[in-house]
Amino acid sequence: MRGCATIRPIWTVVFCLSICTSAFAQLNETPKEVDGLGVEEHLNEQLPLDTKFTDDRGLVIRLGDYFDGKRPVILSLNYSNCPMLCQQQLNGLVMTLSGMEESVGKDFQVVSISIDPREPHQRAAQTRLRYYQDYDRPGTADGWHFLVGTDKSILKVAKATGFQFRYVPERKEYAHNAVLMLCTPDGRISRYIYGVQFDEPTLRLSLVEASEGKIGTTMDQIILTCFMYDETAGRYGPQAVKIMQLGAFTTIVCLAVGLFPFWVLRRRTSSPRSDNSNQAGRHAPTQAT
Repeated sequence: MRGCATIRPIWTVVFCLSICTSAFAQLNETPKEVDGLGVEEHLNEQLPLDTKFTDDRGLVIRLGDYFDGKRPVILSLNYSNCPMLCQQQLNGLVMTLSGMEESVGKDFQVVSISIDPREPHQRAAQTRLRYYQDYDRPGTADGWHFLVGTDKSILKVAKATGFQFRYVPERKEYAHNAVLMLCTPDGRISRYIYGVQFDEPTLRLSLVEASEGKIGTTMDQIILTCFMYDETAGRYGPQAVKIMQLGAFTTIVCLAVGLFPFWVLRRRTSSPRSDNSNQAGRHAPTQAT
């Protein structure tokens, strides 16, 4: 009886562990709906700027209307009725943008294209209003753009960006990945950033990089020369050689600044002595020979 009593708790533990292992395995598995979907990066590819969409006000526009040659653009492909992923991605974007000094509309634009061709512009307007209010920064309303379009327009942009998605009829949802495309002011793809949470320095430096120096501080430009984007980590990492070069240059400058007063003082103190010696030589009596 005691042996059975001892074995029973062991079997209970084994049973619980098997359930937990199965649950973790399911969490780590890629859902079949997104199996085979991904993003084929097309860096430096020109976007189809002549593609027409309808904005959140119901006006027909060209995608190129948001590329003014001065400000970079954060581009995403989402849809308003997405039950989870799109909301998490846009929530994470707004949270990161709220902590940045640069402002939407002033320093860059945000454009989100719906991948659902059935989405009306009124629904896009509701989505835009929500995230604009979450951002809560006055004077930035003109920087947020949520667009809807036809299958043809959506697929044209998706193909240009390498963004893959699929409609799942049984779930009445779209399967896709979460990614932001950082675009240059003239409409080329500069950087892809994946996920639903975004590192503030990485997003800010990506915008500076995409702007081709049109936004950002001098320090941002210096940082970009010393940091390279790490594709595996999804953020900027230091380049050892450039860090060493910058360190050597900084050391030389600091030494020069520190020694300059010493050189000036030494020159001033040595000059009177030489003048006195010359005067003493001129006024010394001449001995008779």
